[in-house]
Amino acid sequence: MKHAAELAVREVNARGGVRGRPLALRIMDDSGRPDVAIRIAQQLSEDPAVVAVVGHLNSSASLAASRIYGEGPRPLVMISPSASSPDLSGVNPFTFRVCPSDLTHGAQLARYSRQALSAKRIGVIYLDDDYGRGLRLSFAAEFKRLGGTIIEEDPTLSTTTSVEPYLAHMQQTGGVDAVMLATDRPGAELALREMARLGVHWTPLGGDALSGIEATGNLADGVRMSVAYLVDQAGERNAPFVAAYARAFPGERPDHRGAAAYDIVHLLADVLTNTTDRRGIRDRLARIGADLPAFEGVAGKIAFDKNGDVPNKSVVIGTVREGQLLAEPGQ
Repeated sequence: MKHAAELAVREVNARGGVRGRPLALRIMDDSGRPDVAIRIAQQLSEDPAVVAVVGHLNSSASLAASRIYGEGPRPLVMISPSASSPDLSGVNPFTFRVCPSDLTHGAQLARYSRQALSAKRIGVIYLDDDYGRGLRLSFAAEFKRLGGTIIEEDPTLSTTTSVEPYLAHMQQTGGVDAVMLATDRPGAELALREMARLGVHWTPLGGDALSGIEATGNLADGVRMSVAYLVDQAGERNAPFVAAYARAFPGERPDHRGAAAYDIVHLLADVLTNTTDRRGIRDRLARIGADLPAFEGVAGKIAFDKNGDVPNKSVVIGTVREGQLLAEPGQ
């Protein structure tokens, strides 16, 4: 997110900035914690120089911060690139996001499991936070609707050191066709290591919070995950973005969070050419995709609905193969 936003700001300023003034990026680290996110939101809301927020990254921090941005005496727009909890929809008029919600991710993973993998029995391990619960519920509901069976749903925390008891129990009760890892990347890596130790070969599935897991090498081979963006996807804006990113940050590749942050900065730069008033910014954003044209981003079109969501953003299933996340055929 940070690198892609920096790249976008450099591009905006190279073109003359916003109405002749340079766009400045202030970097804040919420550590993925709601309490820290609240303090940051208070600082930014009280600073009249701040006109909008790109973030927060995860759902728990975004939900906590959004209430500060949207309900304080000087409301401030927040546009998240990656907070996917369904609870964020319509939480207040100043909260937007450019990523699909967990309802879309979970349902797509469930359909893929039943139709492409022919999975009948699945065990779910989920991170017990807003993201993990949302993804687990949407996946389980659609998988059951399609005739599949959820064998068990097991919670973890960020401090969990082993999920082997869950995996062993699945093994003892007849095994599963796949394991849904509704966790963050560290939680998924923990599960994959312990699956390898147990010698089970169930197909691992996960949401976009697993992005980057392909860098772990053989451990992640075969992981299927839902994402709203792939570096090799079609689109006339994406290839130049990927090339510019590689020049700016050698050896790195952007993920869905970076692509979305890049799009948000350019979208805001467009909006700021018309108004720098906080409420005016909010009102103009709300019209994107309604009476104003959708914004053409590197990660697809941005068109907001009345809840600040992008309901037409689709997700695809990617598979990790030899250190790369590649789109499954037919998507």
